[in-house]
Amino acid sequence: MNPCVETIYQSIFIQAKGTLRKEIASLMRQGRVRRRPVAYSRQVRPRFKDPMVMISERPASVEDRALPGHWEGDLIIGAKGRSAVGTLVERSTRYTLLLYLPNGHTATEVQDAIIDKLADVPHSLRLSLTWDQGSELAQHRKIG
Repeated sequence: MNPCVETIYQSIFIQAKGTLRKEIASLMRQGRVRRRPVAYSRQVRPRFKDPMVMISERPASVEDRALPGHWEGDLIIGAKGRSAVGTLVERSTRYTLLLYLPNGHTATEVQDAIIDKLADVPHSLRLSLTWDQGSELAQHRKIG
């Protein structure tokens, strides 16, 4: 029988007392006397202050592509990250808008490019925009 690493660590932390505990702590990679619970390390914090709506929470009417006005966006980054182009694709008609990003692909640059491009689109055709969870759309609330 071969015990897993987790079992070995648990037995070390449970049995260690007194000077043995200090000795073990000095030898441990993290230098901790107490072990951090596994559940604590698995907690995922949101990447941004204002988290985005998950794609699974998108209304069902968007999925069937019957109603125009729902957009999907993505960012295409060139070699070595020097150039970038954003794409906005309308889901039902497949109408595509390209976002030219000459000054980089920061959240502010992408936000400004989206606002400029969608200004030409009628308001009735701007119902929703689905984007991946990249940092380039960290300011998604300001697009409106």
